[in-house]
Amino acid sequence: MPKKHHHVYVIELDPAVWKASPRFRLANPDRDPRKPCVYVGMTGLKPEERYANHVAGIRSSRLVHRFARRLRPDLSEGIEPMTFREAVRMERALAKVLRGDGYGVWQN
Repeated sequence: MPKKHHHVYVIELDPAVWKASPRFRLANPDRDPRKPCVYVGMTGLKPEERYANHVAGIRSSRLVHRFARRLRPDLSEGIEPMTFREAVRMERALAKVLRGDGYGVWQN
């Protein structure tokens, strides 16, 4: 049985990402400007460890490394550790829900 140690997490991004990245704007045409821009990811590490790696530029996308502000555990509340396959699906599902709620969302 696969281990359930993967986490889905959300990082709030600096609002400057909106102006700095045409790709980000294209991915979020219906963004509500009152809501923050976020990155949704998944990891086999603890979310705090993965966030520290993003900030340090370790296996991090340029957007996240450059614009990361803080972890937003409130946006992934109630999502328990899961298998890798479950986390892949949950990452996509959470990104879709947040985007539908008006957040500007980035994911790899």
